Amino acid sequence: MWNIFYDITRVPRPSKKEGKIREFLIRFAQEHNIAYKVDDAGNVAMFRPAAPGCENAPRIVMQGHMDMVCEKDANVQHDFDNDPIETIIDGEWVRANGTTLGADNGIGMAAGLAALIDKDIVAGPIQALFTVDEETGLTGANALGDGMIEGDILLNLDSEEDGEICIGCCGGLGTSASFAYTPTPAPAFTYFKIVLGGLNGGHSGADIHLERACANKVMARFLFNLGKSINFALASFNGGNLRNAIARDAEVVIGVESKDKEALSVLLNQYDADVKNEYKRTEPNVKFTIESVDAPEFVIDDATAKNFIYALYCAPHGVLSMSKDIEGLVETSTNLASAKMQPDNTILVVTSQRSSVESRKFDAANQIETIFTLAGATVTHSSAYPGWEPNMNSRILNIAMDTHERLFGCRPKATAIHAGLECGLFLTNYPHLDMISYGPTLRGVHSPTEKMHIPAVEKFWKLTVAIIEEVAKLTR
Repeated sequence: MWNIFYDITRVPRPSKKEGKIREFLIRFAQEHNIAYKVDDAGNVAMFRPAAPGCENAPRIVMQGHMDMVCEKDANVQHDFDNDPIETIIDGEWVRANGTTLGADNGIGMAAGLAALIDKDIVAGPIQALFTVDEETGLTGANALGDGMIEGDILLNLDSEEDGEICIGCCGGLGTSASFAYTPTPAPAFTYFKIVLGGLNGGHSGADIHLERACANKVMARFLFNLGKSINFALASFNGGNLRNAIARDAEVVIGVESKDKEALSVLLNQYDADVKNEYKRTEPNVKFTIESVDAPEFVIDDATAKNFIYALYCAPHGVLSMSKDIEGLVETSTNLASAKMQPDNTILVVTSQRSSVESRKFDAANQIETIFTLAGATVTHSSAYPGWEPNMNSRILNIAMDTHERLFGCRPKATAIHAGLECGLFLTNYPHLDMISYGPTLRGVHSPTEKMHIPAVEKFWKLTVAIIEEVAKLTR
């Protein structure tokens, strides 16, 4: 499994650009004489026949996704379309050199492939299913072709905490707002670029409760307060990156009258101190920088700039409500993911809403729509996917719990997560599936601090093999 995982890190696999990793999977199947098929969406399924005497055992589907979140530190030169991930062993952890590692979900893929070729495993029929574009909307699972799942039990290998078995997840919905502005000749001001960096970011679902700063919110707050004191022109605003990641950085270009240069510096220093104090526990490395830049040719018209800043400052970010059924679980949240200048003279704001309660998912999205519509933006919704309701009577859950206790001397925690998994979509078309999700311990997912705990990977593999062999003893 480790060797296969390393090979996977050498293959570029951004979301929506899974061609190279799909070719890798097809070569793997061909080299090991494994039956496979590819559907129109680009998902890949592989099949291992049962060991003698295990033909009537329940059929297991081991499922993971091909794509990875591509995030890097600002000072790192890395082309995710072409460059391999540079992996580093750091004590008990594996990480990458200034980029995301792609253990989400490369380690799940590696486990599925290893199970297909490990002849020492006494197994019933096994299928490995690898989906595309999980990270930007679960579109591969949503467009899964006929016959791509031929199983009774599905092991989703995309969870991130050793000692936990996931049996439910939230649904999600993306909401975007587009501000059309009029390019206005830049006034004869002095112009500065202000950069906010050093934030932790993280997974917009799994880390949303940690109260980390959202760079877009922090920057919008500064501009709102700045406008209370001095007149300025907004030339550009660019913050955040991916819909499913908490914004780690933002930068703006603004112009102020020459007489207000010193006031701008004083206000930024005061605000920098406030932010450092407010986030001293969660964002110890937050940092503002400011530098003079040449005057741009155009700026954003004043009315649109004001509406944009006010809406960004007003829009919620973070936890909206906690679960009433599972203690400590976030029920509903929203992530103000990115705000970017576009070539067509618009500013695009991208948000994502998550909830384990379907109606509240849409309620959160509608609140976002209302705020940005009132500010004059054009709002659209997309990328909706269903949640996965927990089933405490699941047979595979009981098998996994008992097996974990037998192997490691303790029962794992059965839980649900505030993140999107493909399981809800699979259930839509395959309602008979009995499912669990589990994986080794990962930290910093969806950010350049992503790392994977080496001892937990060993436990993950042992548990997977043991579950497969326990299922092989059963009959359908």
